[in-house]
Amino acid sequence: MVTYADKPWLKSYDPEVPQSLEPHPEIPVFHYLQERAKKMPQQPVLLTTAKLPVLGRQTSVMTYGELDTISDNFAAALVAMGLKKGDRVAIIMPNCVAFAIAYFGTLKAGGVVAATNPTYPDSKMQHQINDCDAEFVVALTLFYDQLKRIQAGTKVKHIILANIKEYLPPLARLLFTLAKEKKDGHRVEKLQPGDYWFQDVLQRYSGQKPKVDIKPSDLALFQYTGGTTGISKGAMGTHRALVANIRMMQHWTGIAQKGEVNGKRSEDMSYLGAIPMFHSYGLIVMLTQATASGSSIILIPNPRDMDEVVDVISHYQPNVFLGVPAMFNAINNHKRITSGEVSIACFQMNTSGAAPLPPTTKAEFEALCKSPIVEGFGMSETPVATHNNPFRGEHRHKSIGLPMPDVECRIVSLDDGETDVPVGEGGELIIAAPNLMVGYHAMPTETANVLRKDKNGKIWLYTGDIARMDEQGYFYIVDRKKDMALIGGYNVYPAVIENIIKEHPAVFEVGVAAIPHPEKEGQEALKAWVVKQPGATVTEQDILAHCGQKLAPYEVPRRIVFVDELPKSAVGKTLRRELIRMEMENSQ
Repeated sequence: MVTYADKPWLKSYDPEVPQSLEPHPEIPVFHYLQERAKKMPQQPVLLTTAKLPVLGRQTSVMTYGELDTISDNFAAALVAMGLKKGDRVAIIMPNCVAFAIAYFGTLKAGGVVAATNPTYPDSKMQHQINDCDAEFVVALTLFYDQLKRIQAGTKVKHIILANIKEYLPPLARLLFTLAKEKKDGHRVEKLQPGDYWFQDVLQRYSGQKPKVDIKPSDLALFQYTGGTTGISKGAMGTHRALVANIRMMQHWTGIAQKGEVNGKRSEDMSYLGAIPMFHSYGLIVMLTQATASGSSIILIPNPRDMDEVVDVISHYQPNVFLGVPAMFNAINNHKRITSGEVSIACFQMNTSGAAPLPPTTKAEFEALCKSPIVEGFGMSETPVATHNNPFRGEHRHKSIGLPMPDVECRIVSLDDGETDVPVGEGGELIIAAPNLMVGYHAMPTETANVLRKDKNGKIWLYTGDIARMDEQGYFYIVDRKKDMALIGGYNVYPAVIENIIKEHPAVFEVGVAAIPHPEKEGQEALKAWVVKQPGATVTEQDILAHCGQKLAPYEVPRRIVFVDELPKSAVGKTLRRELIRMEMENSQ
């Protein structure tokens, strides 16, 4: 009989993937950038693009040598301005060159990166900046007024401002200055005392490097959780954890062993840079891992502009697509894709994360692309990836894949949190790995709840995800522990119901949550919020009939409402707590 201690997943690895990578090198994260800059200083790393009338698409390129040198300058500036090792730097930017410079520069200065969603309202942005105790903020001019509104309620002493136009191609920069900068809110006429221009800082410290001793155990990252089940928490990741995860990903894809994927050298691979870098998926899997591989990234500041995304695909033909289900679905349904005008056959490596990938979305994309989408799993608490389907082996339906090298997993009882449940049964997924966080910032109780030592002293992360493992070591997420509902005395998992409803051809996406029963006090009822496929016609009775064929009676949501869109996190996770909040407000 198979047990978790047997690690059956090792037998399902692609042949070239090692079972263990230990010991992991004792180096800081930015070591990879420095090594690439030495070996290939003229290799492009960041491409900034803009489409101009008549002239078409223009490109500005930053090389590995330039990124390494300029991030050195920024690091020296931070140290000169008073940054001490371990101090946090909040980065409030979309995907752009200045973000990458600030990221690597902060790490080189011994600082800790705390990337913040730039679309946050004042209250959420203030909370996150406050929570990480940031005294430095690096941001775009677009967010300056907002930062000045909230600064008095934070510990921020210095704001360093970059303009989105600074790394645009020259002519695009000129046209932006004349036509868009002031109209779209990017122009800042004058800085207030204590604040600096990004370019002035770089120029003042040109040619300088910081002299800071960075140890693998030093903190590198505060990665904030998505807050899908409550308040966002700052998961603290070390340089050692990030380095371990980069190596795990590179060996999983084969880049570390062969220097290529599907016959394409890593140096010739280009990433569609649409996944936000303020999220761990974009920051670690894309920016850090791509840089370590010597690849290039075509930067997309606004991933919601699908016309721009598709045009970038058409022009540059990138090889790597790191996405979320909503983005893959939007690509599938874009008119330039469906008409055949733009091909996505250029993509040779596609990975989906952050939320379950609907089977129809996967099938439609793969039919157009001719390359598979590989589903994986990760958390802010394991910055960032722990599971992935094999790149060359079997991709199991609805599975998050296999634990990567040096990742141990168990499924434990929801009752006691210790007893292993039989293989195939559901329980809480717990993980032991070299890329675990050291804890949540300033939250000792929450940290103790999720990081627990077993009797042998090994630390396990309690993920809060209900999962199961099959006998070949493939894992499947059933639902979030906190989202589990109790209906008629039965445990019900909203994600299972969502997957069934998504199978209806007229459904684009759906969110399911437990709400207070409108007629039976103290009990819960299931409600589904359904977004229709464009042009589709479907009724509540159609959905109920569909569910009745595939779900137990107590699993069928008896309350169904059709909506234009669902509340989402920055990387496309449906926010069930927001659905519940909306329901409570409507009922009142």
